[in-house]
Amino acid sequence: MADSEGMAVRLQSLPQATQVGFRVTLASQMSAANALGIPALPGVNRFIGAGGLLVLWLGPDEWLLIAPDGMVEWESRLRNAIGADQGAVVDVSANRVGFELSGPAARDVLASCCALDLHPRAFGPGGCGQTLIAKAQVILAQTDLETYRILVRPSFANYVAAWLEDGVAGVQGHAKADL
Repeated sequence: MADSEGMAVRLQSLPQATQVGFRVTLASQMSAANALGIPALPGVNRFIGAGGLLVLWLGPDEWLLIAPDGMVEWESRLRNAIGADQGAVVDVSANRVGFELSGPAARDVLASCCALDLHPRAFGPGGCGQTLIAKAQVILAQTDLETYRILVRPSFANYVAAWLEDGVAGVQGHAKADL
């Protein structure tokens, strides 16, 4: 999808990933972080990427781990570290599919269908949040200055992709996404 100045924005499907949702008490947060090989769990509306993993903050005691597909050992690793009395760990791999929106105009495309404040003062690389894209619930994470990861339930994936493709076309004229 190139325009006269190069690639303005690109939308692509991401490969299936292992996703593990976990909730932990304050007392067990460090145990969870140690099991994931990170210094601490990310704070409010932040995520941490380390060793091919993404750990996203979803709520005051809730996080989402995203790992390459087939890395199911993370569920048991977290469960063993946290213990039965200090939280819950659930494989939610089939719960969401992913898209990546990237390029200099990616923020403009999202602004056309997302109510989240995406201004760099409010949301930048390392930021994540639960929001709506065209009335469909998504998890949005900004992985670098021009790249966003979008997680959406499979039943809404085509709907969200269509909205994003319209936004891409609006920014680039009559571009087509790689889906």
